Amino acid sequence: MKTTLVLATLVAVLYARTFKMETRSSGSLRARLIRANLYHEYLEQLHILPAQVLKKRSQVLRDYFDEFYIGNVTIGTPEQTVSLLLDTSSSNLWVIDDSCDTYTCNGSLTDLYTRHKFHSTKSSSLSNENTTLFILYESGGWCGGPLVSDAVSFAGMTIEKQEFVMATDISDIYQYMPFDGILGLGWPALAVGQITTPMQNVLPSLDAPLFTVWMDRKIYMSFGDNAGLVTYGAIDTTNCHSDINYVPLTSEIYWQFAVDEFSIGTYSYQKKGQAISDTGNSRIWVPTPVMDGIANQTGAYFDPAYEVYGVPCSTMMTQPNLKFTINGIKYSVPSVEYVLDVGFGPDECILGVYEILAGGFGPDWILGDTWVRTFCNIYDFGQKRIGFATAIHSQT
Repeated sequence: MKTTLVLATLVAVLYARTFKMETRSSGSLRARLIRANLYHEYLEQLHILPAQVLKKRSQVLRDYFDEFYIGNVTIGTPEQTVSLLLDTSSSNLWVIDDSCDTYTCNGSLTDLYTRHKFHSTKSSSLSNENTTLFILYESGGWCGGPLVSDAVSFAGMTIEKQEFVMATDISDIYQYMPFDGILGLGWPALAVGQITTPMQNVLPSLDAPLFTVWMDRKIYMSFGDNAGLVTYGAIDTTNCHSDINYVPLTSEIYWQFAVDEFSIGTYSYQKKGQAISDTGNSRIWVPTPVMDGIANQTGAYFDPAYEVYGVPCSTMMTQPNLKFTINGIKYSVPSVEYVLDVGFGPDECILGVYEILAGGFGPDWILGDTWVRTFCNIYDFGQKRIGFATAIHSQT
């Protein structure tokens, strides 16, 4: 079998070259799993996954946990709507196919989220690319199935022939996830199968080859709330302040850049390192010494049963800021952004920060949704840079 690359044709209104896509919050996956008595089963799956990685030979991407920011995408003719995770640290599109009837494809949290599978047999515009793809994420989550092409629409844009994986098998961990697949917004180098990525297909139609991600911040975020906006082709001037600091990328694989130093309270960490901006990840991930420093400065305790760092919710507004220096500019993440009430119990909050446990082959820092909620992230393909602007929130 062989892979045939089909160049996509973008269909859009001629003069409408900026497109906006609302996102929804899933709320806290941890809190829902705890209420459903599934959290320890979920943790067991996370611990199994690294061993599965060693058994599979494929390109390794990055994974994500806890809270998700999800957008609607339509596929096929007639259109079928699915809810996909928007992920800047991968570049493929995949969606669960209706032919997969396992408990992993059907999902465990049926009382809170109903899967919307893609009915491939009902689409008259689907083409089979006569090959299969297997996508493996760093923590071990994976999906596999036929590579196909079909009409894909999001944010008012339509790609007539977008290649994607029609997942007929997915890893067990996805049974808990409140989405139907992933829309990768990363660089072409991350794409599995040498496909033309969704972003490659839409960039020529945009006013500028970039997109802006704004994530809203609410102390109590319920499942399905409108929680953000992705603006394709322009900077979001409604939800982001006008002062933008741009940082050159150090890699065109991830949205990767250098971090000069970090501090919190009286603790400082001055070792330079590499960071990536990752909308598919709910936390800020830091080097182990930094996590120790953060725990010391915040008084956080590690809860081994739930594998989180806890603090009293009463300290949400008073903990010290996380301070990053990037390209000579200082950025502060206030405690209202990184102390999260996920419904564990009265006055029980967790830190949206965790230590990177990998062995030195990936980035030193992963700046996930805790970071993106604080600063709008402008992903600029054209000038190979990333921009940060303080996000505007209507409420805290």
